[in-house]
Amino acid sequence: MTEAAGTAERTNPKLALSVLDHASIVEGSNPGEALRDARELAQNLERWGYTRFWLSEHHNMRAIASAATSVSLGFIAEGTSTIRVGSGGVMLPNHSPLVIAEQFGTLESLYPGRIDLGLGRAPGTDPRTMRAMRRDNSASSTFPQDVQELRSLFEPASPGQPVRAVPGEGLRVPLWILGSSLFGAQLAAHLGLPYAFASHFAPSALYDALAAYREDFTPSEQAAKPYAMAGINVVMADTDAEAKNLFTSQQQAFLGIMRNARGLLAPPVESSAMDTMWRPGEKQQTEAMLRYSFVGSPETVKPKIEQFVADTGVDELMISSMIYDKKARFRSYELLADLFDLEAPAGS
Repeated sequence: MTEAAGTAERTNPKLALSVLDHASIVEGSNPGEALRDARELAQNLERWGYTRFWLSEHHNMRAIASAATSVSLGFIAEGTSTIRVGSGGVMLPNHSPLVIAEQFGTLESLYPGRIDLGLGRAPGTDPRTMRAMRRDNSASSTFPQDVQELRSLFEPASPGQPVRAVPGEGLRVPLWILGSSLFGAQLAAHLGLPYAFASHFAPSALYDALAAYREDFTPSEQAAKPYAMAGINVVMADTDAEAKNLFTSQQQAFLGIMRNARGLLAPPVESSAMDTMWRPGEKQQTEAMLRYSFVGSPETVKPKIEQFVADTGVDELMISSMIYDKKARFRSYELLADLFDLEAPAGS
């Protein structure tokens, strides 16, 4: 399915906006400060009307403080009251399904009706760190079976069941399948689960994956019809020039990934200065990875996001904004909420 043919009728007439955060550790900061900033962001997102706040699982990355994802999510959930809190995602092959069921069963027990469990099969790190985590290279091959096992542990226990998740059993924590290829789309369709595509950094298979998910979807107790989410990067400011400058922090981060020189999130530079940093081919590769990045003033960004939603037919957008300055990051999310007339929950 080509991108030009990607226009699809959305299954949900009301577009939801959510946030994928990395608890980014900026230069001059530390993990504790990054996690406290993430909680403050979630509190503001709740007030502005965002649907959910997810944290990512990555390991051995100096700029990301959410490696212990379930622990971090407990800190976020404790500081909020209505916004959904979840993983974007837990890399299930790094863990046993039982341990994840217990961890997220605990979260659901403490914060009922607010916990999401997004699942991915990538390691979230490099091969050396995989070995340090005692992860087997073949672990991802059993991902479908592990998802099924995890799902069963959230069901009410059967008489005489020898292994039970406590807390966890009977709680039916909502599961999501995350992916950047047809594999995850097909699995989500087969299991009747909502699907989130990582188009904020791996956009190439977006339209084919959404088509496969919708065409093959089998209804389940959790979802009667397909529900698709797409990740995008959004950096907004009062002017296009300011937003483009803010976006250079994310560009520098991806440049570091390509060079295997990951560091803390760097402060922005003038957007024109990036042309002095690229080596041959790096700018094109970074632009390809960050294809679905919407950068600019509200007047610039709104029609582009609206076109993306019309083309993909997604029910929800998961927003990532790797902005160095906390005030500028919060301002970007507030502008986006105003742009799409999000409504704060009653009593907030």
